[in-house]
Amino acid sequence: MEGGENNNNNKDWTLDGLAASMPVFAKELVAGGVAGGLAKTAVAPLERVKILFQTRRAEFQAVGLGGSFRKIAHTEGVFGFYRGNGASVARIVPYAALHYMAYEQYRRWIILGFPDIGRGPVLDLAAGSVAGGTAVLFTYPLDLVRTKLAYQVVGSSKVNIRALSQSQLVYSGIIDCISDIYRKSGVRGLYRGVAPTLVGIFPYSGLKFYFFEKMKTYIPEEHKKDISAKLFCGSVAGLLGQTITYPLEVVRRQMQVQALTTSNNAVGRGILESLKTIVQQQGYKQLFSGLSINYLKVGPSVAIGFTVYDYMKSWLRVPSRDETSIVLVTEERSPRTASLHSS
Repeated sequence: MEGGENNNNNKDWTLDGLAASMPVFAKELVAGGVAGGLAKTAVAPLERVKILFQTRRAEFQAVGLGGSFRKIAHTEGVFGFYRGNGASVARIVPYAALHYMAYEQYRRWIILGFPDIGRGPVLDLAAGSVAGGTAVLFTYPLDLVRTKLAYQVVGSSKVNIRALSQSQLVYSGIIDCISDIYRKSGVRGLYRGVAPTLVGIFPYSGLKFYFFEKMKTYIPEEHKKDISAKLFCGSVAGLLGQTITYPLEVVRRQMQVQALTTSNNAVGRGILESLKTIVQQQGYKQLFSGLSINYLKVGPSVAIGFTVYDYMKSWLRVPSRDETSIVLVTEERSPRTASLHSS
């Protein structure tokens, strides 16, 4: 009996020790990566159709959302809804991990550098915005690959795309796509469209974190841990942030697939030039093409992401933001105080 109790105690100690031995930033990386991967996979079919709308695949725009789903199912089967999702998940796991962790880290650094700063919207906007930019710079090539793979369509007629037929795709997979881009355009080609991405991610990321944290303050204390409350706050936060920055996402998608199409409606080199070109040649509505699908996607995606992230942090025993900030500020002040006493 004593041996059994000791084994159980050792097992519990091992689990607790594993969680306790991980630094906070590592726990946040794990929590963010899991949250991002699950959220992205859950909405992959909507993401595929949205990209086809944004990049002006005429045969899909003509049939609408329902017709697009039927067309993909008929010509490509169930796996067609997940074309490009491998690259998407390969990107989103490190992206979300860096995004969430960087947001928490930047937030702590700001508090550490400015202990008297308020915990209001400026803090969340600043930390969230810079974190979004950081994550984009590290993972953008995979987002580019995801878009190019999702743009490919099997079994379509009258397709305005180079070297594509029923049995042949431009790119066979992630590695092939990256290799081809790098061979033709170098590192610069892997970052095509990154400018509008960065311009869009700064306000979107900041607003998303701000709205989510702000809305949670209005939830009664006894309901703060309810999954329905977290899902609702995440959905609204995602919708508000995405609506403001959506035209920049359309510019980014068109820049990413421009090398694949023979259309004369090419976007410009810069963000403003591209916005102007799209409005002049494709119409103002094109800047919001796919937005209705995005509303269906971004709500559950952000909601699932934030909810899973919160639960993963709880499971990994990540201390609350305020607790962590207090510890960091205390640790920072202690050495200074000690040095003053010693001198």
